[in-house]
Amino acid sequence: MPPARPAASPDGADLPYRPSDHERARQRYRRARKRRHTWVSTLCTLAALLALGAAAVASPGWERVDSLFFDGAELRAAFPELLRGFWLNVQMFLVAEVLILVLGLLIALVRVTRAPGLQPLRLAATVYVDVFRGVPTLLLVFLVGFGLPALQLQGTPSEPWVLGVIALVLSYTAYVAEVFRAGLNSIHPAQRNAARALGLGERQTLRFVVLPQAVRNVLPPLLNDFIALQKDTALVAVLGPLEALRAAQIKADYDFNYTPYLGAALLFIAVTIPLTRFADRLQRRTDRRTWAEAAR
Repeated sequence: MPPARPAASPDGADLPYRPSDHERARQRYRRARKRRHTWVSTLCTLAALLALGAAAVASPGWERVDSLFFDGAELRAAFPELLRGFWLNVQMFLVAEVLILVLGLLIALVRVTRAPGLQPLRLAATVYVDVFRGVPTLLLVFLVGFGLPALQLQGTPSEPWVLGVIALVLSYTAYVAEVFRAGLNSIHPAQRNAARALGLGERQTLRFVVLPQAVRNVLPPLLNDFIALQKDTALVAVLGPLEALRAAQIKADYDFNYTPYLGAALLFIAVTIPLTRFADRLQRRTDRRTWAEAAR
């Protein structure tokens, strides 16, 4: 709702806006309704959680589950090793994220260009996106992790975590490229025409007009992809690097207790939930900006 305009005095000066008694009553009612809905939502959520917890504790196998998955002493003993392994997950995520952003944007630019001489590159980019979006990420980790060293090419990396990052980059670049392409195609042609009319060249139009708007439009879905990437770094465990999942697996196999798996899951949750809330906030802000522009 647009803000009310200040009233004008008889001599033409603007007076500060003062809501009427009826408007103040409506505002009080809205605040009271919002508080009431918040309390009802909170109580219903707590009741549902208590009911689920009571059902789990009352189940016949709860004692065994409690000893195998919720052993506090086992979690404290395994946590330092899990934390060191999770730091490797974070490193793989940061390296892969930078590479994916650069390569995904380049592939998207190739796919949206209409230059006749770039037709072979457009075809190659299309084939790449179709193939690597169709191959499961875990299968790609196996193919790269065991197939690339088998080629015995000079300069081929041998570190398992590097091979895992390569597989993740190949997989997620295909998805991110399509996100970027959707953002580039969402810019109205009038934006390009206006930039060209102002004297900007093709590259200047792309750099200063199209790309900033496209990136702003696709930022929320990009964050969702990177949240999934952070979780999928655990797939590299099949190649042997001592990341969080692998550390939990070794500890669980040694002590015959699955609590380290729960500890590894909590570490991933501690990172992904704030990222998810941040992505939701960006999405809401983008929606409000879109509505405001449409109302003009």
